[in-house]
Formats: sequence, C-alpha cells, structure tokens
Amino acid sequence: MPTDRRIVLFDLFGVIARHQRPGALAKMATRCHTPTDAFTTAYWACRPPYDAGQQSAPEYWTAVLRSLSLSVGVDSDVDTDTIEELRLSDIDSWSRVDDRMVAYAQSLRAVTEVALLSNIPSDHADAFLTAQPWLHTLDHVAFSGRIKAAKPSPAAFHHCVIAMRAAPADFLFVDDREENVRAAQAVGMNGHVFTDRDELAAAIDTWLPSRRPTWR
Repeated sequence: MPTDRRIVLFDLFGVIARHQRPGALAKMATRCHTPTDAFTTAYWACRPPYDAGQQSAPEYWTAVLRSLSLSVGVDSDVDTDTIEELRLSDIDSWSRVDDRMVAYAQSLRAVTEVALLSNIPSDHADAFLTAQPWLHTLDHVAFSGRIKAAKPSPAAFHHCVIAMRAAPADFLFVDDREENVRAAQAVGMNGHVFTDRDELAAAIDTWLPSRRPTWR
C-alpha cells in the first residue's frame, strides 16, 4: 500500500550525469593496441558482473583483456600497471555531470524526498562520492556495485524500497533507459523515461500536486 510519501528516484548517467566521455573507449583500445570495435564489445560484454559488485576492478579488466586474447601479468601482453591505467581512465570517462540537473535535483529536496539508483562499480562510486559532495545531501544513494544488484534486476529497486522504509508506489523512478523504467514499474513504482529537464519537471509537477519546486 502506498503512503503519503513522494520519493523521486533518479538514475545517474544519462540523467544527472553525462554518458561516457566521447572517444574514451578508443583511447583505452589504443593503450591495449587493439581495434576500438573489438575493445568496445569486450568492455560491455564483461561489464554486468563488475557493475553488480560481483567482480573487482582487476578481475573485470583481466576478463576484458583475456576476451581480446591478451595475456595479463609480468612478461605478458598487459601488465598490472596498464590495468590500473585503464581503471583510472575508465573512472575519468564517467566523471562528468550536468550541473543544471544537479541543481534541479537538489531543488526538489525542498518539496519531496530525492534518492538515486545507479549502475556503477564500487570503485567508480567511491570516486564519484568524493568528487560530487552533493550526493551526500540526498535522502538515499544506491550504487549497484555496493548493493550487489544492478538495474533492471528487481533486486535493485527492492533495495531502495527497503532502505527507505517506503512502498513501491511512493517512488517516481527516472531513467533514460526505457527497459529500466519498465522494470521499476513491474515492481510497483511509477516511472518516467527521461529526455530533458523541462519534460521531467512537468511530469514531477503533475506527480506532486499542490507542491512546486522553485528551480525555475
């Protein structure tokens, strides 16, 4: 049963934060002396366990490199220093935020609860929390690498429900990926597919009748 609470649950990348920096994967591929297309395929194919906290960063990068038929270790194709370079380059490539969306999310806290659910490895999460102190002002922050569950798994959404002591219907989940919004709706949350800030603001204004944020 829903309560009288209202919680806007934001995705991070593609909503409040920018997607991966253009050209980042090509630079990482060059560092590994491998074609960009092949590197990109391996990068994403190996990603789910890393996002869900089932692999460490070295384990993830070893899996990526081995899928490219590159050996890892002393006197091999790639050494541990290269793996650390790739890890840091990867973190940097996901480090940009949309300042206007950050300001909007913060403004909403005057009228409703605001939380975040993001697919992000735990080491990326640590870096993001250090670089973006505004995250600490939110009512709850759930990073997949820390909660051991990644969208669109129902477990990721159930974590937020339990952690916030709320009902699924109390949430409006905002994500730029329709499959994730559908997954949230399947567990009983309200959902909105993000396209731009103005459209989102209109949707939230409708969802919060008689209460309006003051960001405009």
